[in-house]
Amino acid sequence: MESLPDGKRRYQAAIRRFTTTSLSPAEIHKIGLAEFDRIVSEMNALAKANGYADLAAFREHVENDPKYKPASEQAIIDDFDHYIKQMRTKLPQLFTLIPAAPVTVEAIPEFQKGAATHYQTGTPDGKRPGRVSVAVSDYKNRTMLNDEAVAYHEGIPGHHMQLSVQQTLTNLPEFRKHGGNSGYTEGWALYAEQLGKEVGFYQDPGSDYGRLRSELFRAVRLVVDTGIHDMGWSRDQVVQYMRDSHAVDEPTIQAETDRYISGPAQACSYKLGQLKIRELRDRAQKSLGARFDIRTFHDAVLAGGSLPLDLLDARITRWIAAQGK
Repeated sequence: MESLPDGKRRYQAAIRRFTTTSLSPAEIHKIGLAEFDRIVSEMNALAKANGYADLAAFREHVENDPKYKPASEQAIIDDFDHYIKQMRTKLPQLFTLIPAAPVTVEAIPEFQKGAATHYQTGTPDGKRPGRVSVAVSDYKNRTMLNDEAVAYHEGIPGHHMQLSVQQTLTNLPEFRKHGGNSGYTEGWALYAEQLGKEVGFYQDPGSDYGRLRSELFRAVRLVVDTGIHDMGWSRDQVVQYMRDSHAVDEPTIQAETDRYISGPAQACSYKLGQLKIRELRDRAQKSLGARFDIRTFHDAVLAGGSLPLDLLDARITRWIAAQGK
C-alpha cells in the first residue's frame, strides 16, 4: 500500500479493520520478530529433548521422515478425523459451554483443489453439520506434520467450537451471530491449537514440531506484511525471509506472498488475536489465583460472540471483577 497515495494511512486503516487494534506497523513488526525468536527457541528445546544436536538436524529428520508422508488422500482425511474426535473427549476439561453441533471432515472437491484447508459453518439447529474441508490434491507432495494443529484450528476447539457457540447465543442480534472479525475468529483458532498441548496431545514429536511451525508461520506474517506495506520490502525480500524461516514449503511461500501483497493486514490478525487472548488469560490467572477456572474463562471468551479485541478486553476485565465477588 506504500506506493498508493496516502498509503501509510490506508495501511493503518486496514490494520484497524482486520486486527481491531490500533497498533502501528512498527509495533506489529517488532512483535513479529520477538515471537519468531521465542518460537524458534521452543523448537530448539523440542529438538534437544528428542536427542538431536540442534534444530537443523531435527528439522531435516522430521521433514523427510516417510511416516509423515500420506499414502493416499484418504489418509489425510482420516488423520484430521482422528484428531478432531480425540479432542472432543477432552472438551469438558476446557469448557462448560460445549455445543452439540456435529462436525464432519471431507476432502476439498476437485474443482476447488487449489484451496487451502478451511472450515464451513453448519446450521444453528445442527441439521447440517459444520465441515472441515481438507486439502488433499497432489497428496504425494504433502506432509502430515501440521495435521494435528490444523485439525484443532479448523475444527475443535477452534473455528467449529467458536462459531457453533456464537450462532446459538440467545442474547445477540442475528447479525452478531453470523459475522465476525479476523482478529477474534482467527486469533481464537490459533490459540486453540495450543489447547491440544495442554490436555496432553501432540505426543508425537513431529506433530509437536508441526504445532510450533504453524505458530511460527503466523509470526512470520507479522514481519513480512508490515515489511511489504510500511517498510518498502520487495517481493524477493519477503520470499527470502519466509524461506529462511522454514515455516512453510515453497509453493505456499509463493502463494502467501501474493496474498499479503494483494490483501494488506488480514494476515496479521491471527497472531495478534492469539496474543490478546493469551494476555487476557494471563491477567485473569494473576488476578484470580486459585479461583481461576480455565473452563469458565473460555466460556467468557466465547459467549460474547466475535468481538473487537478492545471490547473482548473490556468483557474479560468485567468477568475477572465478577469472579472476585
